[in-house]
Amino acid sequence: MKPEFVFFWIAVALYGVSAFSYIFGLISGSGKLFTFGLFAALAGLVPHTVVMALRWSETGISPFISISESITLGMFMTVLFFLIFQFSTKKVRPLGVLIMPVAFVLMGWAGTLLKGAANTLVPALQSAWIWVHIIGASTGFSSVLIAAGLGLMYLLKEKKSGGIYEKLPDLQSLDNLSYRFVAGGFIMYGLMIVSGAFWANQVKGSYWNWDPVEVWSLVSWLTYGIYLHLRITMHWRGRRLAWYALIAMLAMIVSYWGIPFSVETFHQGFRIEH
Repeated sequence: MKPEFVFFWIAVALYGVSAFSYIFGLISGSGKLFTFGLFAALAGLVPHTVVMALRWSETGISPFISISESITLGMFMTVLFFLIFQFSTKKVRPLGVLIMPVAFVLMGWAGTLLKGAANTLVPALQSAWIWVHIIGASTGFSSVLIAAGLGLMYLLKEKKSGGIYEKLPDLQSLDNLSYRFVAGGFIMYGLMIVSGAFWANQVKGSYWNWDPVEVWSLVSWLTYGIYLHLRITMHWRGRRLAWYALIAMLAMIVSYWGIPFSVETFHQGFRIEH
């Protein structure tokens, strides 16, 4: 077995350990399991980084062309942002109860799609816009997933008291944190759409082609635009926005990976392989 595959499945296994530690920590109310889950996630990020480095060195280009590579990059950014947030503030310790199971499941799916040889971009598709496009997509997804996790923390704290829930920030602080991550994700996802349009214009001579991925990306972006409108203009707060952030995250996952995998798109051939 290639070293790349070994490191990949080590990362998946460690993310699995982290995910179940957070889940059982939430069920049992054990802060020690949250700590164990946090450091398991940190340990998993090491082989995850090695996988991406090996993939990159094989082709000399950034490793996010196929759907498995795209998921791998997206989850790398998600776990990285999650760890930075967790180590910078220790007030939301159970946050990984949503983040790490999602990382574990999506990385496991990516592993079933991982091919031995890395994909390459044809010269016509190589552009500086690809960096802006993919960084915007991966950081945007990471932000809204963390926002959804904070929404879940809000709902849990609202319904339960005592134990680990007493150590969570107050409801208003959780609501504000989720809003900030949604706003950041909205900006980065918008950057992804704009850079993708410039990239498409270089390749096909048009900025918008009504490709299913383009359409669903726009729908996802507008979904979070509605979130911001409801909060800023309609003054929504609390439970309704927490539920909105959780449901909107599902739409983001479908548009980012589900649609490209299930239908024929312009993206097929340089990013997606069925």
